[in-house]
Amino acid sequence: MTSTWGSGPTQNFFDLTPDRVMNAIESQPILGELRRCTGYVQQLASFENRVYELEFEDRTRAVVKFYRPGRWTEAQIREEHEFMADILAAEVPVVVPHYFEKPDDTLRKSTDGLFYCLYPKVGGRQPEDLSREKLQQLGRLIARMHTVGVQKQSHHRIKLVPESYGEASLQFLLDERFVSVQVERRFKAVVREIISVSKERFQGQPLQRIHGDCHAGNILWNEKLGPFFIDFDDMVVGPPIQDLWLLAPDPEALQDIIDGYVQMRDLPQGSVAMVECLRALRMIHYATWVAKRYNDPAFKRAFPQFESPRYWEELTYDLEKQMDRILGPVGGGRAKDEDEFEGFWDDED
Repeated sequence: MTSTWGSGPTQNFFDLTPDRVMNAIESQPILGELRRCTGYVQQLASFENRVYELEFEDRTRAVVKFYRPGRWTEAQIREEHEFMADILAAEVPVVVPHYFEKPDDTLRKSTDGLFYCLYPKVGGRQPEDLSREKLQQLGRLIARMHTVGVQKQSHHRIKLVPESYGEASLQFLLDERFVSVQVERRFKAVVREIISVSKERFQGQPLQRIHGDCHAGNILWNEKLGPFFIDFDDMVVGPPIQDLWLLAPDPEALQDIIDGYVQMRDLPQGSVAMVECLRALRMIHYATWVAKRYNDPAFKRAFPQFESPRYWEELTYDLEKQMDRILGPVGGGRAKDEDEFEGFWDDED
């Protein structure tokens, strides 16, 4: 059975305070030494986890991430950290967690049961308009990252396949009665159709360790050092094309990224035909992600329409339109008419 994301208890997670954050960090050696904080703690934007910037007495700063309980197991988090370390060892630019007492010791558990890790604070900006040269550069870097990813198997991370992102998500939404009754029949029909076609497109495609959420927000650009990858929280075992299409604002940009990618390694045949299926599965998975976190007050504030019929009517309509795209000329590869792509590449996730 394909594992999927859990929704375990979160009360201690909700109740995190700056004092508890500092106590957790000061109780453990950082790079082999105990360090004290100055008292500066700033919460950073993050829905899934709790992330804070803090300052040490030597005025250096770091970023601590507390993992949401019930989402990842300890083994899954350690595989995330292992993948990042493997990528860094291959000289691909990536921000990896500090170790605590010794190398490879990058994860701790607080007294109230929350897993956390500590990252160095690094300077960089999120890329905006990327030139063709920069897109090709990213393609080459992702190819090198994937060359590392294929060298080991992941035994605990989720597989990005129609069964996990589609079937398991649909079952959860129906069991928990999130889907509006007004569109439930249509919603089930279109999701099942997406799953069916996606299984055909996934047939025979190789899966490996990938970033999983490689969009522009998870790449920082340092003017001196160039781009580097951050936030492997959504690391999955999936098709390589997943790490390419999320960076592409349009099909031409995707082709630029692919052009860079194939300079370093081959892209499996049939990858481009998976893109619109992957987009549809991401839409379904995203709604399920919100549903599983909806007891978090932050989610209720951010998604006030989530329990309304309108939300599910709009999602169902969007999925039906997406299904048309999957079955149309775009789903089978690049269209000849650029106008056929209008609106296809606006990623709401």
